[in-house]
Amino acid sequence: MIRRLSASLLTVIAMVSIVSVVCQAQMQSLMTRHVREVTVKGQAPFVGTFKGNYGFVFSGFTVPGQNPKTKEVPFAGNGVFTFDGAGNVSGVFNASENGQISLNNTYTAAYAVNPDCTGSVISTNGNANGSFVVVSGGAEVLVLDVDAGNTWTADMKKQ
Repeated sequence: MIRRLSASLLTVIAMVSIVSVVCQAQMQSLMTRHVREVTVKGQAPFVGTFKGNYGFVFSGFTVPGQNPKTKEVPFAGNGVFTFDGAGNVSGVFNASENGQISLNNTYTAAYAVNPDCTGSVISTNGNANGSFVVVSGGAEVLVLDVDAGNTWTADMKKQ
């Protein structure tokens, strides 16, 4: 009885192992066939391939003065940024924060682009930091602000 139970248990373990290996191989095959490399203008994306002028709009909510005790207010704007292909971005934008308009605000930052076309931008003049993804062969960039207390996105289009 114990031998039969042991033999049955070993058979079940062997079958589960085989099924596991087969499923893993099939998953790897599916992933290999259906995952394609994402590129910017036919090249693997890196800082040097992401350059030029991008017009943009942004909207969402922000905390005035980054004060955690203050409630979020509407925040929107537009502008133009220039990416230099060497990891630096600069530009000018106009904004409305809870109806208060500010014009010709400057922005400077350092940016990095990953092989999967995602990236990050870190302000060098105290403005917003973000994460982004380059889409449509570099024609568009989708941005998310990553600063605490802010909830806004931007859409940048190559000029």
